[in-house]
Amino acid sequence: MGAAIKVTRLERTPALNRTSKQALLKPCTSLNENENSSPRFGGKAPASRLHLPGQTRRGLLAGLGSTGLLSGYALQVEPHWRLDVRHYAVTLPNWPAGRNLTIAALADLHVYEPSLSLERAAEIVEATNLLRPDLVVLLGDYGVSASHPERVYSSSEIGAVLGGLRAPLGVFAIAGNHDWWNDKIAMSNRRGLPAILRALEARGIQALANAAVPLALPGGGPVWLVGLDSQWAFGIGRGADNLSAALRQVPDDAFSILLAHEPDIFPELPDRVTLTLCGHTHGGQVRLFGWSPSVPSRYGNRYAYGHVTEGNRHLIVSGGLGTSVYPVRFGVPPEIVLVAVGGSPMAGSVATL
Repeated sequence: MGAAIKVTRLERTPALNRTSKQALLKPCTSLNENENSSPRFGGKAPASRLHLPGQTRRGLLAGLGSTGLLSGYALQVEPHWRLDVRHYAVTLPNWPAGRNLTIAALADLHVYEPSLSLERAAEIVEATNLLRPDLVVLLGDYGVSASHPERVYSSSEIGAVLGGLRAPLGVFAIAGNHDWWNDKIAMSNRRGLPAILRALEARGIQALANAAVPLALPGGGPVWLVGLDSQWAFGIGRGADNLSAALRQVPDDAFSILLAHEPDIFPELPDRVTLTLCGHTHGGQVRLFGWSPSVPSRYGNRYAYGHVTEGNRHLIVSGGLGTSVYPVRFGVPPEIVLVAVGGSPMAGSVATL
């Protein structure tokens, strides 16, 4: 698993106002003042007991303050004020010497409020461009994923912001399950591109739906980029994906990099698909000691997050950028994934924006 590289917040990153700072700092002060003062209860306190001795009361308030601080962090700080660059250096079998490729992957932006504002999305675009990748890939789920959002942005608004991404080899996008679920017409027709993918194409981003394109890398022959449609497009486990159709477009002896929103396809891939980039899981959104209590995958934590190697095949699962269903993150900060293939000069380096 790659090391997290913290990215300095850009000027437009939301800041705590004075009231919010005081609300967060107050319980923190109480916790520090009383961290060693809470006595141990020898038994169960009577239900009718309304007055607590001084030390016990302060200990209870400290505990409540700690809980409030953790909740504030999970609801506000980590999802909205953190932005990491997680870097992976991958060596693929038979990759030609001297051929370097750096890929920036953005997954699960979920641009709606309270998940991720349009302004925050613009900051992520700016931060990605500052990394100067050779290639940018968008791994699906660009819009709403909650039943009662506070603010919804149109596909054209999201497309206009993401259209600012730049890379010498281009910017490519695939669909996620929510991109299908948010488009009633596409769901009814069970074919075509969801509205958000069409909006991205209107801004110069190439959508890949069970399709493949060659990338001309300096210093060698082409590498094929394969984009798989969502495996959950029509419901959990009922997808619009067609792996065989996508791979038929790729020469048997060519290197291929697969973009797939959901990582559950990984065990089914042939050996010639040596690198797969995915999103969807958000790393569980809550991750404790390398384990997530809830992962939207039939494999559970096996493909929840990070770099997985099986045989000669590599899988990288992004923790994503926005939130889904519940607007919380804990232990999985929003991240831009930067993958260096084949001895790129970025390998092992730290980039602070």
